[in-house]
Order: sequence, then C-alpha cells, then structure tokens
Amino acid sequence: MSDVTVKEDSYQQLLNCIGECLALGRQRAFEQVNAVLVETYWQIGRYIVEFEQEGKERADYGTQLLQVLARDLKASYGKGFSRSNLQYMRLFYLNYENCQTLSGKLSWSHYTELLAISDDLARSFYEQQCIRDQWSVRELKRQKDSALFERVALSKDRAEIFALAKDGQQIESARDVVKDPYVFEFLDLQDRNYRESELEHRLIAELEKFLLELGKGFAFVGQQYRITLSNTHYFVDLVFYHRILKCFVLIDLKTRSVSHQDIGQMNMYLNYFRAEENVEDDNEPIGIVLARDKDDILVEYATGGISNQLFVSRYQLYLPDPELLKQELRRLLDK
Repeated sequence: MSDVTVKEDSYQQLLNCIGECLALGRQRAFEQVNAVLVETYWQIGRYIVEFEQEGKERADYGTQLLQVLARDLKASYGKGFSRSNLQYMRLFYLNYENCQTLSGKLSWSHYTELLAISDDLARSFYEQQCIRDQWSVRELKRQKDSALFERVALSKDRAEIFALAKDGQQIESARDVVKDPYVFEFLDLQDRNYRESELEHRLIAELEKFLLELGKGFAFVGQQYRITLSNTHYFVDLVFYHRILKCFVLIDLKTRSVSHQDIGQMNMYLNYFRAEENVEDDNEPIGIVLARDKDDILVEYATGGISNQLFVSRYQLYLPDPELLKQELRRLLDK
C-alpha cells in the first residue's frame, strides 16, 4: 500500500472521528437545551398556580389571568406565550408537582401531547412508552389516536393494567407482542374489496408504520417466505424476527373471517420453523393469523390442544373509537 493511500485512509478516519464527535456534541447540546426549556416551563406553571392560590380575589381574577398574561408576555418576550401554551404550563405543574420526575428524554412538544390526555393511567403509559421506545412526537400522536393503551390493556387483568400504566409495556412473553385489534388506518384502503396480496404489499410499502403498529422489537425478514414439504411449496405471508424474545414471528393475512383451516395451516408453519429454521439460541416461534374478523368460539375450539404459540387477531382499516374502548376499560377496572 502506498504512502498516499495510507495518508488518505488516516485522513478519512480523522474526518469520521470529527463527524462523530460533532454529532454527539450537538445531540448533547440539544438534550441540555430541551431539559432547561422543559424545566423553565414547569417553573412558569408553578408561578401561575401559586399566584392563583394566594387569595380569593386572585382566584376570581384567574378566569382572565392567562389571557392578560399571554398578552403581556408576548409583548415583552415574543411568541411562544399564547393563552393555550400558558394553560399547558399551568397543567404541567399541576400534573407534575415534583420537578425531579420529569424526563430529560422528552421535549416540551411531547409533554403537551401527554397533557391533552385526561386519564392518568393512559397518560402514564404513553409517557413511559415514549421514554422506553424513544417515540417521536408524530409517533406519540399516532399511538394516541389508535388508542394503543386501551387496546393493550383490554387483554390484561386489573393488576396487569395498573402495571402497564406505571411501567409501560414489558415484552416478556409471546402474549405481550400480540394486539387485538391491529389498526392499519395508514394504508388508506377504506372499506372496499381488496385482495390479500394487495394488503400484504401495502403493509410492506408502509413498513415503518407497520412496524410501529406491531410494536418494539420486530425486525423484518421477508414476505412470501417459501417452505417446502413433500415437494409442495407453501408461502408464509410475512416473517419477522423479534430481537427481544429471540424468536421468529409468522403472520398470515386473511381479508375475511378466519377459518379452522387457517389455524391448522399456521400450526404447520410453526412446526416447520421450530424444526427447520430455528438455530440453537432461538426460542419457540410465534404465529399470528391476522384476519378481518373472527368467531371467538371457533377460535377457541380450533386452537384447543395446540402447544404452539398461535394467536388469532383482527385488523381494522380505520381508527377505533377511543371513547368506546375507554368505557370498556373502565367497566373492566370497576369489576
């Protein structure tokens, strides 16, 4: 190797080191500025609440306080002090009276989205998931709109619901990665006739959003994954690998109600993957038959006696009604 080549390689290493240093420094600076901004808004909220609580005459004045305060702060310090923003700062302090509980990983935009959630359990869940999975504000909005907390919580018992709200979703078993229903509103398929192949291709085209709906830990392996038995080819619609549970996750798509044959076919796929695709460190594969609808009684009988981790879930092409899900969840908690 010539001296020129060595120097070029060394110089490229220098550039790479400087680039990595700059990226890390900028990220740390952003996080520091963000943490200071969040704490500042918390302090402003505290000042407003304490002012309101100092006497009845000030409590009465409080109905107009934020409007007058917004006008004067904007005149002195520029935009960013609208009445609605001041209202969020006030709510920020009321909901997080201990400043030490604030996360430096969340921006003010994250907190304004969280403060719009009236239910304490749901707010705590989304906060923990934002921190755990590093959701952007856009991802947080999408998960709120799809009522993720209610959808996950309805599959758990009372104690598990409170644990979910306190700690976020812990991925410890196959049951923890399965939802019912899944929401594919991002496909914009509407309610019309479409083929399973069209649904599959749309999901792959929107893979980033699909992975967000599936949840943390999924890595895409392939579509129409071929397996061969007795010179006959079979194709698994979608195959993923779950890096937390260390296992394959097979998904078969059905644009109709699930049948017992669909469940039997998935059971065959799971047996094949366990015997032929798993390597030494892999755990038992998970199978999800994802259908437009399902008969719970049929599913109960069709899956009875199956030792594999096989689940049947529904999907829908529109956002669920959060209020209906909240009512169902409250009914479950009241029990």
